[in-house]
Amino acid sequence: MPELVNLSVKDFSASLASQEPAPGGGSASAAAGACGAALLEMVLRLTEGKEKYAAVWPELEPFRPRLEESRSRLLELVDEDTRAYDAIVAARKLPKATPEEKEARQKAIDGATVVATSVPMQTAFFAHQALAAAPAILEKGNPNTASDAFVAGLLLSAAVEGALANVRINVPGIKDPDLARGFREDASDLQKKTTALLETVRELARKKELLT
Repeated sequence: MPELVNLSVKDFSASLASQEPAPGGGSASAAAGACGAALLEMVLRLTEGKEKYAAVWPELEPFRPRLEESRSRLLELVDEDTRAYDAIVAARKLPKATPEEKEARQKAIDGATVVATSVPMQTAFFAHQALAAAPAILEKGNPNTASDAFVAGLLLSAAVEGALANVRINVPGIKDPDLARGFREDASDLQKKTTALLETVRELARKKELLT
């Protein structure tokens, strides 16, 4: 199967719609996040290229490398999420006829589960990193692209929440209690920050009459 990020939008959506369990919500969340980061980059470029908005360039320009990093990493995570799921499936199919095989199989499952939890946590992190730029870009960017910045905020928020749902569904399979607790705490922290950021984005959208 070709890399998901190299598929057309039509073929990627068809992959999501198929009877196969992967790609699923984790890959879709990463893709949504990449689109959100890309939209914010677009707004920056359409702001920095206009002399009438020169006063805000110094404030908005530092967001560019953060958004580029987020978009690039989120695109990688589209495929990493599906590979992580496939690794769990492969581990569960390992032989378990002898005690040694059972031990090796369980070790493989445990390792794959940690990876399958870490990947969506990274998706949530990088989507949140991009979302943190959305309020300033929506408020001070080119007003003709305000709706694009708002859509970016919605996509990035959905990416965080979708990724965190995948983190939480995998955490019970992690045997190390300290590691499991760390994932839960990090997920809770990102959830709170994302909720606050989205409310700020929505409030700015109301002021710009993008929401009623």
